[in-house]
Amino acid sequence: MDDKKIRVALTHGDTNGVGYELIFKAFSVPEMLELCTPVIYGSPKVAAYHRKALGVETTFSIISSADDIRDGKLNLLTCFDEEVKVELGVPTEEATAAGGKALKKAIEDQKEGRFDALVLSPVAQNNEVKRQGLVVMMDQNLRVALLNTDTPMKDAVSKVTKENICKKAELLFDLLKRDLRISNPRVAVLALNPNGDGTEEAEIIRPAIDELVSKGKQAFGPYPAGDFFGSDNYLAFDGILAMYHDQGTIPFRALSSSDSIVCVAGLPVPCTMPLDTTCHTNAGKGVTDENSFRQAVYMAIDICRNRRNYDAPLANPLPKLFHERRDDGEKVRFAVPK
Repeated sequence: MDDKKIRVALTHGDTNGVGYELIFKAFSVPEMLELCTPVIYGSPKVAAYHRKALGVETTFSIISSADDIRDGKLNLLTCFDEEVKVELGVPTEEATAAGGKALKKAIEDQKEGRFDALVLSPVAQNNEVKRQGLVVMMDQNLRVALLNTDTPMKDAVSKVTKENICKKAELLFDLLKRDLRISNPRVAVLALNPNGDGTEEAEIIRPAIDELVSKGKQAFGPYPAGDFFGSDNYLAFDGILAMYHDQGTIPFRALSSSDSIVCVAGLPVPCTMPLDTTCHTNAGKGVTDENSFRQAVYMAIDICRNRRNYDAPLANPLPKLFHERRDDGEKVRFAVPK
């Protein structure tokens, strides 16, 4: 197995937001550099402005290409040379665009295999990444996936289809089994209607669950959300699939810890971010808690390791050691292939 340090790309997010504060605080602890090799996708000038405004002493090494990444350093890869006006706490199109440029460069490098995991700082473009996979909100005891992400309620019902449920549930099962190493995960599928006895449940959700079960998946439901979360039934499951945004987000925020994160399943590399995406409220004040961001980094590293361990035995399967002669029904077991 490859023992090199895991490379974690960190996007700087909205340049008027808290991205650099989260990164600098998270990597102010020297031990973090022993766990991984971090690479900030951002701007040296903007980073220097934030560091001075925050009064932090975290150092970073400026590089122009992923080829120059060095272990034991907080690398900062220059994604653009243009001047960006920084107005901490003020949402502007320029600051959002700067965050988008960093994310675009990170995606380009990911396609070239330049890093192993991606951790996102808050910016509007993160929604584009979320739509490419399955959004799963996570803490130590609760994992809630969203069938629809940031979809207006009038459009959310149209996304509740058998095909979509099966597709997203498969991604959730894969996350639980491959990324989190839960050997036989149990997933609860929530109902769309309050009592769980509507047309959608009968014609769409239950048939989707039946199909998942036929494939050997431990899928259960549909459960009305109110009763499900109110009676602590959620504690019996490894993952939960909610039918629309608020159905999953509101109970998760009420029941989870402040260290919760978001994982986007179904992408080529592990992708995580802090759950609290408040970008501008506390920008520049030095009061933002970085622990959720640090937990996102930890999870990205863990998923990298878990995927390697999960995939390694499947890379070189043993050859079949017997063949069957169907013409006369005799079997020759453990025959050595010629």
